[in-house]
Amino acid sequence: MSEEPVGGDLSRLRQLNAAAVLRALRGDQPLTLTELSKRTGLSRASTEDVARDLLGRGWLTEVAPASGSVGRPARRYRFNAGAGRLLGIDIGGHKALALVTDLDGEVISQARLEVDAGVGRRARLGALDRCVTKALAGAGDGQIWATGVATTGLVDGTGKVMLSDSLPEWSGVDLAAHVRRLVPGPVRVENDCKLAALAETWRGVARFAKDVVFLLAGLRTGAGLIIDGKLHRGFANWSGEIGALPAAGWLQAPTHLTAWLEKAGRTAAAPGAPEVDGFERVFVAARAGDQEAQAAVEEYVRDLAVGASALVLTLDPQLVVIGGGFSRSADVMVEPLRRELDRWCLRTPEIRVSAFADEGVALGAVRLALDEVESTITTELRP
Repeated sequence: MSEEPVGGDLSRLRQLNAAAVLRALRGDQPLTLTELSKRTGLSRASTEDVARDLLGRGWLTEVAPASGSVGRPARRYRFNAGAGRLLGIDIGGHKALALVTDLDGEVISQARLEVDAGVGRRARLGALDRCVTKALAGAGDGQIWATGVATTGLVDGTGKVMLSDSLPEWSGVDLAAHVRRLVPGPVRVENDCKLAALAETWRGVARFAKDVVFLLAGLRTGAGLIIDGKLHRGFANWSGEIGALPAAGWLQAPTHLTAWLEKAGRTAAAPGAPEVDGFERVFVAARAGDQEAQAAVEEYVRDLAVGASALVLTLDPQLVVIGGGFSRSADVMVEPLRRELDRWCLRTPEIRVSAFADEGVALGAVRLALDEVESTITTELRP
């Protein structure tokens, strides 16, 4: 990184140098000034100056010398993940989930409440409030520096839900304004599929992939796209909404599972129980060899593969990642999906299954909050 001011903008140069040092220290191992200098390309003097500033602001901590060191030990620094807290919230059709983490995304406290799919705006926001309050109470002391919120539907840049056709009375909800009444710090809101994709590239199975199609498989099917290592939002933040096209097959996909349940004399779920648990019966039966259940799963996957194939042919991704509530049963979905993609795609990418199940969305919300924190760190570092 160049240390020469461009246009005399010393403030901007200092911000860039600080960002480089912070990025280098986000790993697990502490680094000396010499090691930091090599990793960032800064001179040792500049590295020491930035480290001193960040240390004073609480962003770095100095690590005690290793025992048995001979002579004067070199100072070692590491990122201070405990300097602040992040809050990630997933408010969806059947649950509210809140995670409180440190600045490295390690969970300190979490709370989860089941929500009936048919409740209106007030009841759903009330569940969100109770869930957040419970998670904050379990986290103890520590200020929330930023909050990320994930929701189904189309979200604008201010944190308002522009359109939601799956949750009653949800279109028009100003989620950012509502959450700001609960917690301090900035609040950012984003679509749940996009944030689930973000979680996979941050700490999931797509950490080392640059181009990814993420499929949120559950009662509702959605997609998130990672292009060149970054979450792709599109011009109006509507990217990945191929499910809105009836021909894509996603709207009708769950009906095959519902039909099996009805034929078997069972409902999708017992009253008050999570819907995904109800649909899990189909996958359990398919895994056990029930031919009708296997046929229902294959029909579901066939519809899922239509929209997925269109995204694969458009993006040519390295990976397709299956996440969401149905990902717990991905062992009976992956091979049928691969066969369908082989039929339609010029090249079938590797298919991986998320390890986060239905918690990936909330983790992506944490990453969104961390993005907000990282974007503001350097703006505070002025000479």
